Amino acid sequence: MKKILVYGISALALCFTAPYAIAAKAKKIKIGFVTTLSGGAGVIGKDMRQSVEIALDHLGKKMGGIPVEVLFEDDQVKPEVGKQKTEKLLNKDKVDFLSGFIWSHVLLASRNSAVKSGKFLIVSNAGTSKIAGRLCHKNIFSTSWQNDQVPMALGEVLNKRGVKSLYIVAPNYAAGRDMVAGVERTFKGKVLGKDLTKWPTQLDFSAELAKARAANPEGVFIFYPGRATNAFFRQYAQAGMTKTPLYSVFSVDSLSLPKLQQAKLQNVLGTYSTQFWSPDLDTPVNKKFVEDYRTKFNAYPSHYGAQSYDSIMMIADAVKAVGGDLSKMDAMRDQMRKASYPSVRGDFSYGNNHFPIQDFYLREVIKDSNGNWTTKIVQKVYENHQDVYAKKCKMKKSW
Repeated sequence: MKKILVYGISALALCFTAPYAIAAKAKKIKIGFVTTLSGGAGVIGKDMRQSVEIALDHLGKKMGGIPVEVLFEDDQVKPEVGKQKTEKLLNKDKVDFLSGFIWSHVLLASRNSAVKSGKFLIVSNAGTSKIAGRLCHKNIFSTSWQNDQVPMALGEVLNKRGVKSLYIVAPNYAAGRDMVAGVERTFKGKVLGKDLTKWPTQLDFSAELAKARAANPEGVFIFYPGRATNAFFRQYAQAGMTKTPLYSVFSVDSLSLPKLQQAKLQNVLGTYSTQFWSPDLDTPVNKKFVEDYRTKFNAYPSHYGAQSYDSIMMIADAVKAVGGDLSKMDAMRDQMRKASYPSVRGDFSYGNNHFPIQDFYLREVIKDSNGNWTTKIVQKVYENHQDVYAKKCKMKKSW
């Protein structure tokens, strides 16, 4: 009698658990993607959105066999707007994941809302030192870099090239200050002057260039993403400074180069920048990404796009690992920490703060076989490089 009762209870349990097991699998994966889609910086958001499209094409618009939808919101480069759009995606649209974020100040304004939601935030660009350090969180991952790393690599290049003096010009906001801190961290020469300009409205750099010219440095370092790049290069030439080597980070890329070429600013050719990625990076995933992007959009993607592509692939890998059961947060987190998804950068790993430990390269602006301006990798500067703020993150690496 007891055996019959036990069997009966077990069968009853199966009847109840099976439907719930089936119900645990999501019917649709919803991803909220915060970026900039208007104004001068809208060109960056457009590239990110188009790269997400390529990723979805490669996935057949499904993750773990489940249809996926990406909802894009425009932050207008304003922290308060970015926060509002983040909360809309979380509370109204009920997204399962958050991603995107170009600007460090916008990310910082939205960070607490994302954390309180209990959802994963996969940052596709902004690399503020605060989130890499004391504001790190178990549910925040980056598919880009920490802001300081790219200019740190450039500082090493300047040292190897024997540059003894430098003038620095960058915008005065969170990322701009991180970029300056990064190059100053590694550059061993003398900084003859440093200007932090108003962001994002200032496009007249005549005063700063006059001071740079008077200082007579062996090189000038800039960080100006978006339309400010074109304005700076035009004015650099007009100021008669083309004989002074110009080094940059996050300025000369696949978004700015077509306009710089159209403006016939020949001083751009041969200039150097550092980055973890370039269109010619020789990995199987990157080759397919770049080829399909160029076929579909008739242009080179940028690093913003490459990182956005990786964000979608990372989420897809986590969803697949749990069979579409998005309630298994711990298992998805463990999968993300493995960095086992097909990345444009090839193999890499995650630090305790969930920022990539990866290689960085020196890139030169060249003409491709069709005469289009692009970048090519000249040499590897850093191998498996970890950001300096990881030690401020209280999370302990156990993977």
